[in-house]
Amino acid sequence: MKLWDKGFSTDKKIDTFTVGNDRELDLLLAKYDVIASTAHAKMLAKVELISDEEAKLLVKELTAIGKSIEKGNFTIEDDFEDMHSKIEYILTEKLGDVGKKIHTARSRNDQVLVAMQLYLKAELSEIKNQTKQLFDLLMKLAEKHQKTLLPGYTHLQIAMPSSFGLWFSAYAESLIDDLYFVDAAYKIADQNPLGSAAGYGSSFPIDRSFTTAELDFATQKYNVVAAQMGRGKVEKATAFGISSLGATLSKMAMDITLYMSQNFNFISFPNELTTGSSIMPHKKNPDVFELIRAKCNKVQATPNQLILIMNNLPSGYHRDLQLVKEVIVPAIQDMKACLEMLHFSLKEIKVNADILTDTKYDYLFSVDTLNEMVKSGMPFRDAYKTMGKAIENGNFKPKRDIKHTHEGSLGNLCLEEIKKKMEAIA
Repeated sequence: MKLWDKGFSTDKKIDTFTVGNDRELDLLLAKYDVIASTAHAKMLAKVELISDEEAKLLVKELTAIGKSIEKGNFTIEDDFEDMHSKIEYILTEKLGDVGKKIHTARSRNDQVLVAMQLYLKAELSEIKNQTKQLFDLLMKLAEKHQKTLLPGYTHLQIAMPSSFGLWFSAYAESLIDDLYFVDAAYKIADQNPLGSAAGYGSSFPIDRSFTTAELDFATQKYNVVAAQMGRGKVEKATAFGISSLGATLSKMAMDITLYMSQNFNFISFPNELTTGSSIMPHKKNPDVFELIRAKCNKVQATPNQLILIMNNLPSGYHRDLQLVKEVIVPAIQDMKACLEMLHFSLKEIKVNADILTDTKYDYLFSVDTLNEMVKSGMPFRDAYKTMGKAIENGNFKPKRDIKHTHEGSLGNLCLEEIKKKMEAIA
């Protein structure tokens, strides 16, 4: 069954090519098509395009379909092109001509738009919740380990003293930046496109303000052409949001992978969170974090994929836009899985409290030792040269009782201030 069926059939090869994997992806979106269809049915009754009794019948059957989706019993067989055609078929099978009226004053174009935007709103909210949970855990770990020193590196060379508190809270505060992007994507998705039909509106006297309120959108995309041009754009905004998160998570996964290696030995995890080698019995591999790194790097490619699909398309609908769904939906699922697994694993992290007893880390304190010379009155450039010669000649004596006091430094993490920043957007 096709919503555009005119009584003749297309070639099977054409059907297979044009439908693609829409059926599988639509199983995630069907819930939102039902929600939008319910609001649409109520609106049709309000403007008297259908009767109140017909609207009640449609809402009742749509509610039943929604429950079957929730229970995992809803399927889209090969006979159907997508979720829209399957849902309309069920309504028609149950209600006859009343079921056929559900498509009055709308197009599959605005059906897809509104279902996708409702889906994106829900998923962005869930991603934000998961990110906040990860933030809370990182801040808890920062508080617990704020006095445990950790070598800081630049160019992968030993640089200056850091701490686990500084490391954990650095990623926590970075997540706040990522949520600014996520919030921006949510705001773009939070505009009702329903009623734009095929992109040029409808001659029916529909009430778009009614469906906007019914579907809990903050506002509507007023211009019907602009609403249609939002297809792909809202997905791209979402992609930038989760891509920003992906960059943060990928970097942390790389740090963890590096810090777990025997050459560093900064952190460890219980055996049940690592994997082994088929031939090397000593191995404890960080597979979870390597996959988080790879999946998040894939997510970071999502904006570019969407740009290349949409680039230079003129206004109006084009079938190219069908492909944005198969890019954004798996990326969202990958991001949620990575957030879940990082939170699950970090709860069990064990930090090495004795890293800096190794003499190779003496040079971490060269800058602080140099600074003490400056505080005693020596010009910085002279102190720098003096320190350089001492290191070169093997005479360097590190000053380990360092004291950093400025905001955001080793001795003043500003954890409460970072929490307040998160509270302002969470």
